[in-house]
Amino acid sequence: MTAGLYENPAGNRDLRAAVARHIGISRSVSGSPDDIIVTNGTQQALDIIARVLLEPGDVVAVEKPGYLPPKELFRALGARVVGVPVDSEGLVVEALPTEARVVYVTPSHQFPLGMVMSLSRRRALLAWAERCNAVVVEDDYDSEFRFGGRPLEPLQTLDTTGRVVYVGTFSKTLLPTLRLAFMVVPPSLREVTYKAKFVTDWHTATIAQNALARFIDEGAFARHIRKVSRIYSERHELLTAGIRSDFGDYLHLVPSSTGLHIAAYARTASLGDIDAIASRAFGLGVAIRTFPLEGKPQAGIMLGYGAIETARIAEGLRRLRSCFDERMCRRSKAA
Repeated sequence: MTAGLYENPAGNRDLRAAVARHIGISRSVSGSPDDIIVTNGTQQALDIIARVLLEPGDVVAVEKPGYLPPKELFRALGARVVGVPVDSEGLVVEALPTEARVVYVTPSHQFPLGMVMSLSRRRALLAWAERCNAVVVEDDYDSEFRFGGRPLEPLQTLDTTGRVVYVGTFSKTLLPTLRLAFMVVPPSLREVTYKAKFVTDWHTATIAQNALARFIDEGAFARHIRKVSRIYSERHELLTAGIRSDFGDYLHLVPSSTGLHIAAYARTASLGDIDAIASRAFGLGVAIRTFPLEGKPQAGIMLGYGAIETARIAEGLRRLRSCFDERMCRRSKAA
C-alpha cells in the first residue's frame, strides 16, 4: 500500500492475511484473506451485516440475557428483536422463532453469564439455520483467553452450508480504543459486505491496520497473548475463589473458564438491591455490572478482571462484600 491513498474497503491485505493465519491456528476458523473484512469494532461489523441481510420488520433473535449494544443497533435499523433464553448449554435452540432472519450468539463465552455452548447445541443451531434459511452471527469476542478445558470448534468451523458470519475483535486482546475488529463472511456474502463497508466509511484507518499486521506477522501478538493469559488466569482464579469462599450466602457463581469476566446469580437479592449495591460499590472504587434474570425476582452481576491489578482483587472483594452486608442487613430490618 502507498501512504496517502485510499485503502481497500475490506481492509489492508497484509492484515487480512495475518488475521486469516492467526484465527486458523488459534481457533480453527477457515477463511482466506478475501473472506475477511476489517471493521471499526464489532459494532460496525454487526451494522454491516444487518444492512446487508435485514429489511425493516425482519426478526433478529438474540440471547436473553445478552449483550445490549447489538440489540439497540438492530432495533435502530428497524428490526424486531426477540430474546431467546439460555441455559447451562447456551442458547435454547428450540425456543428460536422460525421467522428469524438472523441469530446473534456468543457461543464461546456467553455474555454475560459465561457458559460455553455445547457441541450438540451448536450442531442443532446450524441445522436450525439451514432449515429456516437464517444466518448465524458468531461473536467470538474474548475466546483467546481460556484457562481450562478443551475449546469447542467455533460455529464457523462446523458450518458446511455458509450460514455463519464469524466476528472477532482486538478490543479484548489489545485495546478497545484501537477500534479494530473483523468478520469472516461466507463467499455468498462477500461482494455485498464489501460494498456495504465501502458506503459506510470506505475503509478503516490504515496506520493502525499496518501496525497490527506487522505485530501479528512478527509473532509479537502471539507472545502478548501468552503473557497476558498467564496474568488473566491468575486473576480469574483469585476472583472465582474469592466469590466462592466469601460470597456463598449472597451469590451463586456461574462456572466459566474463558474470557475476562465472570458472572454470578444473586441468591435472594432483587435487581433493585443489586443496583443499589453496585452504586455503593462504585463509590468505593469497585465497578460491577448488573443484569436482570428473565422470569426471576433475583438479579445477576458481572465482575471483570481485565483492567484491575492482580494485587487489588482481594481488597476489591472486601469492599464489595461490605456493600452486600450493608444492603442486605438494611433490607432484613425493613422486612
